[in-house]
Amino acid sequence: MPNARQSAFTALREIDRRGAYTDLALDRALSATSSDRADRALATELVYGVIRRQRSLDALLDQLGKKPADRQPPKLRRILHIGLYQLRYLSKIPPSAAVHATVELAKASGMKRLAGVVNGVLRQYMRLSAENADPLQLPQDPVQRLGLLHSFPDWIVEIWRERFGWEDTEKLCQWFNQPPALDLRINPLRTSLGAVESALSQREGESESLHCSRLEALPQGLRLVGKTGPVKQLPGFKEGWWMVQDGSAQLVGHLLDPQPGETIIDACAAPGGKTAHLAELMGDRGIIWACDRAAKRLNKVKQNAARLQLKSIQTLSGDSRNQPQFRQSADRVLVDAPCSGLGTLHRHPDIRWRQTPQKTAELAALQQEILAQAATWVKPGGILVYATCTLNPGENEAVVRSFLARHPNWRILPPSSTSVAAQFASSSGWIQIFPPQHQMDGFFSVKLKQE
Repeated sequence: MPNARQSAFTALREIDRRGAYTDLALDRALSATSSDRADRALATELVYGVIRRQRSLDALLDQLGKKPADRQPPKLRRILHIGLYQLRYLSKIPPSAAVHATVELAKASGMKRLAGVVNGVLRQYMRLSAENADPLQLPQDPVQRLGLLHSFPDWIVEIWRERFGWEDTEKLCQWFNQPPALDLRINPLRTSLGAVESALSQREGESESLHCSRLEALPQGLRLVGKTGPVKQLPGFKEGWWMVQDGSAQLVGHLLDPQPGETIIDACAAPGGKTAHLAELMGDRGIIWACDRAAKRLNKVKQNAARLQLKSIQTLSGDSRNQPQFRQSADRVLVDAPCSGLGTLHRHPDIRWRQTPQKTAELAALQQEILAQAATWVKPGGILVYATCTLNPGENEAVVRSFLARHPNWRILPPSSTSVAAQFASSSGWIQIFPPQHQMDGFFSVKLKQE
């Protein structure tokens, strides 16, 4: 059976060769391993850590190797990444053990003749570190400096600097390089917070390594920190007691505030976390249309609804920009728009390397089109909520301002003082979740009302 480093190497190679997403590549690699929790945990740390820190690790290779990182054989580059990540970022692994294991990984991966190169580069890093000389040489330009130190593209650093300032930008970079917690949203139609807390605390195995706490501002929220193991094996999953959903995403349902008996449309529903939350909030009474362009992705909506035993959800495949049958039919509409995902970079580290300024501009144009069409679905006097999981003003505030400029019969409606969402609202009426402050994913949402 492959060990942790071999599993990590397999996943990283699939990411390189096939463009696989980090979570999917890791799941496939781990499916070929033993069930040893420690090995799985180390493999997960290595894969997510290497992808997060890719720019910094490449810069180290540029400085330590005889060839720049982009000219290294791809397999050798990833093996060196695994070794350097352990030396630089994992304090619990003795340096000598990290070097030895990485050299053995090179040999086991068909690169026996390059094992000496691996040993030499890693030991050179150790020597420089022992001399208190950081091998990572940083440029003077402040944007490049932050980007290289924390491993983010310069353009993302610049967007955040303009929006949040230097100090908060560095806080964001640091926060997004930490492993994420796991948030659950309890299904109040099937259980209670107390019942789920009790079940989790009494689970067999490594319960002592799992800490469970309530999300203070969210009535259905629990946070798990520690070794959860496979999510589907946690108590209550099969029974539909809960589903995984970050706290900031839970706020969106409370902002929309659906009421029993209403007609709700979720314009971009898959995989259905917010759709299911809306059904729970309205007591599963009424109708929710879950729309998505990809029919295959709607299968996940159906699966979640079935597991949670929700009956009010109906699905419709098709582009939300072309659904004229919905005109003025909904009491409330949610546009959880496709976005760059720059508020979820700790969960999806590869996004920072997949997105580009051009792609975000294209997304902003798409968001405006979807929002304008979804507005036609709302009954006179109805409610429309626009939300994204990004920290890019071009996809957030700019989209809303453009919509309001073109639709003068709409206005921002701040959450009511009794709403769960009220404490997160800005003076402008919208909600911007800042992860280092709120300890949740970066999210933007705003409630709009038609006059």
